[in-house]
Parts: sequence; structure tokens; C-alpha cells
Amino acid sequence: MNIQNFFFLSFLLLVSLHNLQAQLAPNTRGYACTPTPLTYPCQTYVHYRAQSPNFQDLANISDLFSLSRLMITKPSNLSPPTSPLLPQQSLLIPVTCSCSSDFKISFANLTYTIHGGDTFYLVSSNHFQNLTTYQSVQIVNPKLVPTKLDIGDQVIFPIFCKCPNKTSTEAHQTNFLISYVFQPSDNLSAIATKFESNQKSLVEINGGKENFSPYETIFIPVSKLPIFQQPTGISPVSQPTGISPVSDNPRSSVRKGAVVGLSIGLGITVFMLILLISIMGFRFYKEKNEDKKVNKYQFGKGESFDEENLMADVSDCLDKYRVYGIQDLKEATAGFSQSSLIHGSVYKGCIGGEFYAIKRMKWNACEELKILQKVNHGNLVKLEGFCIDPQDDNCYLIYEFVDNGSLHSWLHGESNGVSKKKLDWKTRLRIAIDVANGLQYIHEHTRPTVVHKDIKTSNILLDGNMRAKIANFGLAKSGCNAITMNIVGTQGYIAPEYLEDGIVTTKMDVFAFGIVLLEIISGKEAIDEAGKVLWTNAHTLLEGKEDEKHERLKRWMDLALVNGESCMLESITNVIAVAAACLQREASRRPSMVEVVYTLSKSDDLYIDFSEDGLSVTPVLAR
Repeated sequence: MNIQNFFFLSFLLLVSLHNLQAQLAPNTRGYACTPTPLTYPCQTYVHYRAQSPNFQDLANISDLFSLSRLMITKPSNLSPPTSPLLPQQSLLIPVTCSCSSDFKISFANLTYTIHGGDTFYLVSSNHFQNLTTYQSVQIVNPKLVPTKLDIGDQVIFPIFCKCPNKTSTEAHQTNFLISYVFQPSDNLSAIATKFESNQKSLVEINGGKENFSPYETIFIPVSKLPIFQQPTGISPVSQPTGISPVSDNPRSSVRKGAVVGLSIGLGITVFMLILLISIMGFRFYKEKNEDKKVNKYQFGKGESFDEENLMADVSDCLDKYRVYGIQDLKEATAGFSQSSLIHGSVYKGCIGGEFYAIKRMKWNACEELKILQKVNHGNLVKLEGFCIDPQDDNCYLIYEFVDNGSLHSWLHGESNGVSKKKLDWKTRLRIAIDVANGLQYIHEHTRPTVVHKDIKTSNILLDGNMRAKIANFGLAKSGCNAITMNIVGTQGYIAPEYLEDGIVTTKMDVFAFGIVLLEIISGKEAIDEAGKVLWTNAHTLLEGKEDEKHERLKRWMDLALVNGESCMLESITNVIAVAAACLQREASRRPSMVEVVYTLSKSDDLYIDFSEDGLSVTPVLAR
């Protein structure tokens, strides 16, 4: 056999092996689509199983998919919503399925925040139960290195889905294609029955396939959402998701045997081919890599192509803020050393003799920049400039440095190991009024209205005169009266209507401000170590006779105020009334920040009559 025939035979054998494996292997890269506006995007559903330990609770599942619990309970026929759910209980999760013009695959775009120990594979197979694969996650996150994930990284997990086209809708009376992960014990007949579908239609929708690999995503055509027969007791523990047991199916065993046989027979041939290709490939790669190094920096003034694109995203901000170089920030922070760290990813740095707070983040600052350039108020932390580092895909926001740290550190303990003097009531009241003024400004004087979405004591900073400034607009939204499926915020401060239904209005900031007032008065955390939130029993502080109310309030409020000479019980009672009004469960009954500012400003001179419908101010002089 001459060398040409040897390589030709090897090539044919490799093609045969590849084709056989392609027929047997599940789709790991996603499902092809054509981005036509008549088909995509669409509202569809994915099938999800409740599983212990972390995802047998409806709250955790809704957080994972960035939905309110109500959006899951309705299609899943859960009434009332149970917590915890039963093991393997079937749920239908609503998703918006789109066809990516960049990747030409259809998926629901879900953003997941990386925690310690997370990998693309672990989150795909465990958390999302193989509704996506780590290969597809790598495809849609080309800038992330799977082996170098940092805690807090935002990763897109593409949940496999499909939208019915006109043909499938007419031929199979299909309104939804439900994404379903095929289990080792499944068969198509049982699946069709469970989802009130048709086995023939199911096969046709999935390209004529009748045999599926365990944990492969298939699409089930339905004209209406099925009503599941939910389990009535604890079911046996199933095979952990993501681990494929050996199938009992004889056909599957034969196919696997064929693959193994071919693999062994071609082993030597493949090894020789790989050796030859590796030598040639190494030379090619080395040449291409050198070309990339040369080309990367040939875009005028040393900027790379990536940097030009990122700068274009914030072009509207260039005339208002100073653009710093990454080297300036490294020198200002001693290379972002631990000694310069304030908290989280915020560093203290000195540039040109002035101190600044430098916030490092992955490139997701465009919206924050757009909001910050619209606002200018003394009770908001001022943005001085920004920096883009395309080498690490990082963006840096450079803020004014606020000397005295956060309100949280003053109310709840030490900062940098230094015990702080307790705040007197006059200072606390002034801080409350400052925050209220800042919120009034973003609610009433910006167009469109800005909702901060993360008001809390750690996002309230105090300057050298102990005046308050609102910081951290990372979660802020421009525009309100919207509904979102991406629930974000800090536990203990989140308004009920936002947590349950994703409703975004200025009243969610009003609610969070009510929590801040309770912290200012009580010195207690918004949520304690046992998970109990501070606001649940706040209304009871105002109940009963006047003397009883005062005694109850003294037991509840910060000891530093009880013993302080500046403490005025009537004023504190008035502020408690403001807080209670802000914490009305029904958003429409909460006061606006205009009302809050007026009432707090008069709290030393006026009494406040509090009613169930909100605030009413009676101009009666204090005794």
C-alpha cells in the first residue's frame, strides 16, 4: 500500500467514524435557526424537575431563572405554591426564545452570576439540568476563559429552545415547543402522554429521530400547556443529573459496541494522522499567532480594535468625563494592592494629589455611565471619569472619594478595625433627609425617571461633614412602570411587588428607604443572622396608648439614642411613622419622595398623623 492509498483509506475510515458518532451523540452546540421576525422571538417553556438540595424550593428556582414565583406557579399548575416542592416535581418555566444572528442558534438568554466552585459544566448539568451544555456556554461567551472564572462574573447560559414556525403550527396545531431533557428511563410514548402531545408529531418536530441519548434536549409540540399529575409523595432518588448511566436498550449497546470496535481498529491510523497534522498545525498556529500579535495594535494611537468598539459604546460620555489610562490607575492603587482595597472591588487611589474611589468591574458599565451622565446632585456620589482596559475586558469607574465611609459601618460596627463614635439623633436625621433629597432628585428631576433599585445603608456614603451621598448605580434602571424577569437587589430591602412580580417603579426605592429609616433608628441590621427581616413588625411600634408606645419604642431603638442628650422621642416617633408609610405592602399607598422629604424636614417642628392610606401632615407646632 503506497502512502497516498494509506491516507485515502484513513480519511474514509475517519469520515465513517465521525458520521456514526454524529448520529449517536446528542447536540451539544445548540439548535440551528433562521432569525426571521415571523418566528423569533417567541414565548415558550422548558421542563424542569425540582431536585434537592438546592433546587427543591420554588424561590431558588425562580431566582435561577430570574423570574417571579407567580410566573412559574401558574403554568405549572401549583396551587398553592408549595415550599419545598416534592422531589422530581415537574415544573414549566417560561422563557423568551430568540434566534441569535451572531451564532445562528436559538436559545433563551439567561444570565448567571458565578459563585465559588462553579464551572460551565457544573452549572449546565446540575443547576440547569442539561437544558444547555458547557460547549454552548463557551460559544456564546467567547471572551470568558472556562478555567479562569472569577466569583461575580456574569455568564450567559443559553437554554436550548425552539419557536414553532408556520409549517409546524399548521401541520401539528403547535403553539409551543417545550424543551425537555430526555432521561435514561424515558420513552417517546410516555413523554407524549405526559405532555398531552402526539408521538408522531414529536418525532417529526425533532427531525425524524426516534432514538435519543440520555440527557439530550428534545422539543415537545403542544397546542396548550399540559396539566401535570404531580407526585403525591417522596419519590426514589433519581440518577444525578448530568451522569449518563449504561442504557439497558439493546440497540444502544450495539451502537456503542460498533463505535468502540471502530475506534480500536483505527487507533494506530488515527495516531499517525494526528502526529502528522500536529507537526503541520504547530507551524501554522505559530505563524498565525505572530500575525495576531502584529495586527492587534495597528489601529492608530496604540488602541486595539476591541478598545475602539468599547469606546464607541460610551461615546456620549466622552465630553463629560475624563478618560483615564489603566497605567494611571495601577500607579494610583499600587497595582490594585490589598492595602488600597476599600471593599468588594472598590479601591482608594491618589491621582494628581487627589483621592478617588476606583470601582473595577467586568465590561457591563455602559448603562451605569448613561444614567450617571444624566444626574448631578449634591446627595449623589459624583462620577469623575472612567477607564477601559481591553486587555482584561475590565471597565473602571472613578468616583469622588467620600471620606467617612458607609452609613452601614457607622450604624453596625467597625470599619477597618477602628471603632466609630455612635451617631447622635440630629446627625441621623440629617442623613435621612439627605438620602431622601437624593432619591427625590432621581425620581422627579430626571427624564426618563431613574430607579436606583439598590438603596441600602452600605450604598449611602458620608463625607467629612457627615452629609450623605447615594452611591452605586450598578443596578439602576432608567424608566419605570416596567416588569422584569431579572430580580436583583439585596435581601431585606426588596419591595414585595418587585420580588413577587418583577414590577419596577420608584415605589420600590421608597420601600427600601423605609428600611434605611428603621436601621437609623434601631441600629439593627435589615436582616438578622436568623434571616428575620427588620420591617415585618414595624407597624406595631405605633400601636397602643401614647405612654405604651413610647416605652415600646425605647426598648426597640438604638441604645445610643436612648442615652443621648440630643434624642427627642417625638421626632423619632414621627420618623417611625414615615418609615411605616414607606413600608406599606401595597405600592400605591406609599408616599412619594416629595412627601417624605417635606415630612422629614418638618419632623422637629410638626406632628405627623399617620393613616393607612399613606402620610398626612398636620401643621401643629410641637409642644
